[in-house]
Amino acid sequence: MDHISTLEFDIGDFVNEFSHCFTGECRVNMLPILYRISQTITDSIDLAASLSIILSVMQEQLKMQSGMVTLYDRESETIFIHDSFGLTDEEKGRGIYVPGEGITGKVVETGKAIVAQRLSDNPDFLDRTGSHARKGRSKAVFFCVPIIHTRKVLGTIGAERVYMNQRLLKQDLEILAMVAAMIAPAAELYLMENVDKVRLESENRRLKNTLKERLKPSNIIGNSKPMQDVYDLVYKVAVAKTTVLILGESGVGKELVANAIHYNSATAEGPFVSFNCAALPENIAESELFGHEKGAFTGAVMMRKGRFEMADGGTIFLDEIGELSPSMQAKLLRVLQERVFERVGGGRPIKVDVRIIAATNRNLAEMVDRGTFREDLYYRLNVFPIVVPPLRDRGSDIVILADHFVTTFAKENDKSIKRISTPAINMLMSYHWPGNVRELENVIERSVLLSDDDVIHSYNLPPSLQTSGESGTAFGVSLESKLHAVEYEMIVEALKNSNGHIGDAATELGLTRRMLGARMERYGITYKTFRTADMHKWKHDDRA
Repeated sequence: MDHISTLEFDIGDFVNEFSHCFTGECRVNMLPILYRISQTITDSIDLAASLSIILSVMQEQLKMQSGMVTLYDRESETIFIHDSFGLTDEEKGRGIYVPGEGITGKVVETGKAIVAQRLSDNPDFLDRTGSHARKGRSKAVFFCVPIIHTRKVLGTIGAERVYMNQRLLKQDLEILAMVAAMIAPAAELYLMENVDKVRLESENRRLKNTLKERLKPSNIIGNSKPMQDVYDLVYKVAVAKTTVLILGESGVGKELVANAIHYNSATAEGPFVSFNCAALPENIAESELFGHEKGAFTGAVMMRKGRFEMADGGTIFLDEIGELSPSMQAKLLRVLQERVFERVGGGRPIKVDVRIIAATNRNLAEMVDRGTFREDLYYRLNVFPIVVPPLRDRGSDIVILADHFVTTFAKENDKSIKRISTPAINMLMSYHWPGNVRELENVIERSVLLSDDDVIHSYNLPPSLQTSGESGTAFGVSLESKLHAVEYEMIVEALKNSNGHIGDAATELGLTRRMLGARMERYGITYKTFRTADMHKWKHDDRA
């Protein structure tokens, strides 16, 4: 009898969940909907039509707060949101992952569903879209199921909802797993037929949403005179379709300038396609740039568009142009002259309307003199040159950039860092920055991770900056040397706070004037540096 009563209770519970539709948690009506999805796929293999039904069901019948369908482009190893509800276009555009990254990436990597019960506490939940922070759904459950066909993961279906009933969660997980299996053939066909379009849409969506805020001239960080000159050139050339050659050392931000030109041009709504000329061997580079026909070479199982064709109606950015081989230089010259090319293995000329922006950290004029770069190509590229200055020539921008990176990385790592100390700024300003802005960004990211309080100190900076030339001291790596570094910084901070008055600084540090004077002499510190008239060299630190 006990067994029967238990069974009756389970059946009653089951019937209650599936029949009381007034609660908004009825799943009986899913059967005709699943049949409808099946028929749609059978009739046309139309992924868009299927997803329209699926997302509507998730939102209206399953009462989910947000849902998304991602697709996985194996060639670029990129997972992106193909369709969704509950997300803005900007949030959707930020949803880019790689296998193993976040919950979505782990589902693609393992091919297994994941349920995150406590979403806000889950270490794998990245909130890459930013929607969770916006809506504050801390009690929501997020679950994600793989879309698999012939043992290949093609993407995922993810959903977010608050569940009071764990059995209902299990049922919804099973429903979405069933739906994922049903649409898998359509997803594979879509990826096969639209792989280039999918990749381009994914990249453009990511760029447009990030570059709107970060990569326009008004938002490229830096107000120094050399950068103002760059901004002026960007504005002048953006309105035309002139070929641009961006010159500058590695790490100065040449691609940022290229993006700024594109996104302030008349074709800003068109694609922006980037290609690194040094990244691939010549035979692959030709296929990447100009595409190939089916059967053009071993492994060419289908026709593929190249970067020039993808950029039609927009801009192509050719980075490291000085690394192109002589034969590729000749092929590029024709495109520059006529905007016409043929795919590898094809004979049909393809005409494109595309703006070309090239960049290099090499001296092309010297390469022309040595015969390693075509003179005619050089003059075709060098129509409107823009030289991006190295960071060492942008002194006033260093602190502005450092502050920006501190804010960015402190937020990413959930830290509260309010300022950069005076000795640290002195070291940043004195360093020659051979790696330019990219090196500064890496230095600040490391320093944020090492900081134990709300300040970036000089001893948080890497050893390459902690030399006697930069810091005015000769700190090493021993325990005693590190203690000296801390002592030096505390003395400098106290003198700055007291406007160079030794007595007040000594009181702040808990020392006598004589003790402080001895330590100042040890480190070569003079109180005159910190008097009001001389404080201009330290003023950058007044940003607490």
